[in-house]
Parts: sequence; structure tokens; C-alpha cells
Amino acid sequence: MTGPLDPSPAEDADPLPSGGAQALDRSGSILQKLNGRSIVLVGMMGTGKTSIGRRLAAALGLPFVDADVEIETAAGMTIPEIFARHGEAYFRDGERRVIARILADGQRVLATGGGAFINPVTRERVAERGVSVWLKADAEVLARRVRKRSNRPLLQTRDPEKTIRELSEQRDPIYALADFCLISRDGPHEAMVEAVLDTLERGVETLPRLQHAPKEQALSATPPAAATGPAGRTVVPVELGARRYDIIIGEGLIREAGAHVARVAPRAACAIVTDETVARLHLPALEASLDAAGVRHARIVVPAGEGSKCWTTFARVSDEIIAARMERGDLVVALGGGVVGDLAGFAAAVIRRGMRFVQIPTTLLAQVDSSVGGKTAINSEHGKNLVGAFHQPALVLADTSALATLDPREFRAGYAEMAKYGLIDDAPFFAWLEKHWDEVFARGPALTEAIAVSCRSKAAVVARDETEQGDRALLNLGHTFGHAFESLTHFNTARLNHGESVAIGMGCAYRFSARLGHCAPEDAARVERHLRTVGLPSRIADIAGWNIGAQPILDAMHQDKKVERGALTFILARGVGQTFIAKGVPAEAVLDFLRDELGH
Repeated sequence: MTGPLDPSPAEDADPLPSGGAQALDRSGSILQKLNGRSIVLVGMMGTGKTSIGRRLAAALGLPFVDADVEIETAAGMTIPEIFARHGEAYFRDGERRVIARILADGQRVLATGGGAFINPVTRERVAERGVSVWLKADAEVLARRVRKRSNRPLLQTRDPEKTIRELSEQRDPIYALADFCLISRDGPHEAMVEAVLDTLERGVETLPRLQHAPKEQALSATPPAAATGPAGRTVVPVELGARRYDIIIGEGLIREAGAHVARVAPRAACAIVTDETVARLHLPALEASLDAAGVRHARIVVPAGEGSKCWTTFARVSDEIIAARMERGDLVVALGGGVVGDLAGFAAAVIRRGMRFVQIPTTLLAQVDSSVGGKTAINSEHGKNLVGAFHQPALVLADTSALATLDPREFRAGYAEMAKYGLIDDAPFFAWLEKHWDEVFARGPALTEAIAVSCRSKAAVVARDETEQGDRALLNLGHTFGHAFESLTHFNTARLNHGESVAIGMGCAYRFSARLGHCAPEDAARVERHLRTVGLPSRIADIAGWNIGAQPILDAMHQDKKVERGALTFILARGVGQTFIAKGVPAEAVLDFLRDELGH
């Protein structure tokens, strides 16, 4: 980024050219240097992004777009109403997608909201399609400018000026990743417009060199969060009114769990449910943390694997929780992957008519998917997750350091769920994963960013559709196929684990969508190519020892939870990041597709 430019006071500034050949030549020169890129204004509230952006667009003959206005138009409500009704996580998720769409629509001047550039995926899109200009102002200047405006959701605090100072301290290091920085001072907006034009005229030609710095630094920056936690932590809230809870993401959280448990449930005891594998790796650290916090605890260890999600193990876990004298106000703590989380969560949902519980997911799949949203269940001999309840946790602690011990196959399984969020409704995130998947697998900062994006995506969906009455069903992309494959392999994870079944299911869903004419074959090929690039299966033939025909698969699908009055429901796609709920899909069409997939 260039150093900050302090535009001269208005009385010393040259007047902004209002027309004539000179102005046209200058505008044409700047546009030629921009080579189709948009100009993206970033910075804190009160820096004048909208007023300056509108004048800058007029000077260059470009369309002007205010991201906040676009968000309000898309949502049909004001930003304060969005915050009040759905929370900040929902707003940030929508903001990221709206900005990606605007940047894909062609060259323009774009004024962004104060928090938009903090998102690393948005910074990536801006770096690809735009030139970013940070309008910078001191906190005191910002406080004076916004004092008369009471509609800023983040300033609904006892001390708005203190809030502005804190936000500036947090955000300024990330704003500094912008291509250019200008000091925003009081005075006519025309002076600032002139300064931006001068900066672009002189500096745009250096962008081939500068273009890489924001991308590289974005991976090492603190991941975006809907709330700020302790150093090195990302906090994603799940906004459910009185049942609101946080997802805390970061390293070393198992060693700190005792303090977090004591905070959410003072003086409560807890029953730890874990499996034999996780118990060897992480249970001692958790118990030491609980001891240090003075939390009484009991341990319940079950066999590892999908087989523990059964009636027998569920009954045993429930009886042991009761035998440990756990009261209704105490906690159940799920330490492990999705199996342990589902099993412990369902026990918590029914014991004493409902106990609180804490999720401490130790697999990537659980951290990005099963630990968030309150779905708890066990399996029936008739299918997967058919007996369960919606029961939200009180807290989720996603310790990324636990992933260091994760088997590579299990890590890939979790990545399948991560890719799913991009395929559902976030094409820019899927494109980001296509570029950075190797950095995610290296388990560095890119992994934390991807976990945070995934959790925010799911949190936003859960906040608006907790019990899957509407678009939460989109989270089941690939699952109608995948659950049938798991059921027919008798939940034998040596042959097929959940993430692999989802990967094959997503490949099937996109190929089925292309067959029905909903999406282009190229989209299905792109999805399959990425799954195979990261080492995931994408076709039924990839399942070891598969020898089952199309009709049994179709029969297993009819046990899917989304079946309505015997009619099949699928999550299908119109493209990457464009899924929809397809009800009443003809069984004959599914059967024909499965026969072709099996080569029959």
C-alpha cells in the first residue's frame, strides 16, 4: 500500500475540473490504467465513502454503487433492522455475497461498509477485480461526524466514541492492506475526489507489483469475526435470541475449556462424553483444565466410530450421566467428532427433559458442520440420524490445534463439508478454496480462515431457519445420495466415512442437476475436478467393494428425512454457489440416473 496522502485544505486545492477536453483526457487515462477494474472505497464509518464515491464516479463516468444500499434492497429491510432481527453474523454473510456480486457485474465505483474489507474472502475479490482506496480518519474525527446519526448498529453502546476507537484499533491494520491510503479530513468532498484522482493517475501503473501483497497478507491477518475475542481467537455468534451462543475458534482451547465452561455455567458440574481414540489424545488436557477451574466432572468413554450412534450406546450414555448425579442445571460436554457430538447432544436433549451441553469438536468435519446448529441424533437400522432432536449447545469450542493429530483421511472428510458451503450459495468461497486448498491442508492460517467462513455461513442459516422448515435444507447438499450410501454400507467407516459420502453425494447432485438441465455440464465437471484434486471420492464406483444396484439405493433414499408424503426431495444446483430445494423429484428420473452412474 502507498503511504497516506494528506490532501491540501480546500482553499489551497485546485478546483475539480467540471468538463472540457482536459478532464475527459484525464478520466480516459485513469480508466485505461484501471483496465476494467473497479474502484473500491474502504474504511471506517464516517470517512465519507458514499459522498466521495458518488462524486468520483461522476468524474470518471462510471456507475456508483453503495454496498449498504444494495444489501438493504436485497433484504427488504434497513441495516439496523437486519442487525436487530438476524444479528451481525447474518449481515456479514450477506454483505460478503453482495459485494462479490457487485464486483462481478463490471467496472464501477463501490463504497463498502466499514466491516466489509475485514473479510479475507472479500479482500481477495477486491484484489482480483478492483483497486482499493482506504479513506482514513482519526477516531476523534469519526466520532464527531457520526455523533448526530443514531442508526449505526455497532454504535448502540454506552460509549459510542470508545467503540469507534476500539473498532479503529482493530480494523486499521487490515485496512492497511488496501492499495492506497488517503487521509480524510473535513472540507469539501471535491478536494478528496481530486486527491483520489491524483493517486489513481500516478499509482495505478504500479498495481502489478502491489497486487500480490494484499493476498499474501490476507492469509496471515486475523480471521474475520462477528465479534472479537481474546488474542488469536475468532468468535462467531449464533443468534437465536435467548438461546444465543458463541463458536470460539483458535488454538489451545481444550487447555482453556475449564474457564469457558465455568463462565457459561457457574458452579455447574459436567459429564464428558468422548470416544476411545479422542480420550487418549485430549481427555487428560480437558480434565486438567476442568480441575483448575474447580468444575466437578465425570467421564463417559464410548467406542470410536459410527457404530456408537445406536440405541444401546445411547441408553448406556444416558444412564451413566444420571448415575454421575448430573442435575438439570449441569452440563454434558461432547469431546470428539460428529458421532460423539450427535450422541452426547441427543442425550442432553432428553435427560431430565433437557440439559445444557458444550461442543468441543476435535475433527474438521465437526468444527465446520455437525457441532453448529443443534442437530442431534442417533441412527436407526432403517437409516441415518432418524431418531433425534434439535437441541442447541451453550457453547462451541473449536480447538484448531486438535486437528494436528487428525488422520489425513478424516481431514479430507471435513474439507468436503467446507467445500459444501461454497457450492451451496458462496461461489467466491469455492473459488478461494480452489486456489488455496493446499494452504488449508497445510493447517496454517488459511485453515482458520476457512473454518471461520464455514461457521459464519452455517450460523447465518441456523439463525433464520433453526428447525429446517425452509432454506436450512440447503445444508443437506449431497446428503440424500450420501446417507443412502452410508446406510447401504452399514455405516462401515472403513469403507465410507461421512465426509466421503457427502463428497460422492455432491458429485452426484451436480451431475444429476446437469442431466435435468438445471446447470451446465461444465459446472458438474468443475465440482468433480476439485473433489478429486484434494483426494476425495466423487462417484459411487469409488466406494470400496460396492456391488449394489440402483433400486436398493432408491429404496434407501425414501428413508431420507426430507421425503414428504413419499415424494423425494433433493438439493440441486443451477451452478456453482446456486443451489435450490427440488421437491417431488420423479423416482423414475432418479432410477435412470443411478443406473447410468453404475454403468448398468
